[in-house]
Amino acid sequence: MSKRRLINILLGTGRFLLLSLFLIGVLAPIYWILVTSFKTDAEIVNVNNITYWPDQFTLDNYESLFNQLDFGIYLRNSILLSLSSAAIVLIYSILGGYALARYKFKSKKMVIGFFLLSQMIPSVLLTIPIYIIYANIGLINSKLGLLILYVIINSPFCLITMRSFFERIPVSLEDAARVDGCNKIQSLWRIIIPVLFPGIVAVFVFAFIGAWNDLLMGVIFTLSASNWTIPVGMKALIGKYNVHWGELMAGGVIALVPTIIMFAFVQRYIVEGLTAGAVKE
Repeated sequence: MSKRRLINILLGTGRFLLLSLFLIGVLAPIYWILVTSFKTDAEIVNVNNITYWPDQFTLDNYESLFNQLDFGIYLRNSILLSLSSAAIVLIYSILGGYALARYKFKSKKMVIGFFLLSQMIPSVLLTIPIYIIYANIGLINSKLGLLILYVIINSPFCLITMRSFFERIPVSLEDAARVDGCNKIQSLWRIIIPVLFPGIVAVFVFAFIGAWNDLLMGVIFTLSASNWTIPVGMKALIGKYNVHWGELMAGGVIALVPTIIMFAFVQRYIVEGLTAGAVKE
């Protein structure tokens, strides 16, 4: 065996081991959440006999979530707010990203810099002024208030990201569409959007996950359980003297499902080289 081949084998083995450790580190917490959700309370709290598979398989934790804790309301609120805010952010990002990528106007760099700067400000610093504004206009403890917050929080990053996607698409594609009789809206809808579809999916998923996983804003700006989302409802399972571990893990499993589906869907798209071969140079 040559020295070069031995080095390649060692490097390949090292990469395999590192990736395996990384995969175990990612999947182990998910596995533990899933297994714990099917255990009884007695088995969960028994620290003297830790089990890695349920001794007595049960669905009581899931039944308790929906029958006693109104988890269905939290699930409905999360789906409604996440989908609605992601759709609004996506439309705003497409139109705003196209304008920033294609048009030249005064203070364009300042506008882009403003959006980038907004990402450097911790959201916790904005809670007090936003709370005062919401209290004055009556948006505290309302789904509309949360929807507006999610749109505001997720829009800057999504808009800048969409702008970078538009800049990767050659202007000559639009010029060719206009020669064929399309106006700006038609060329955007018929030519650019189909080419940009992977980027659109990525932006939508980012906005959806940002709203789906939010806890801070939900805790601060919602008071009644009828307006809670899944993270806020799961936080209520952590009491001062006890924690409902079974229901908490079951809620975590349900909350993971949409994000897993989303990321599995996104993996089908490769953002790099969206327009490779679209225009022959």
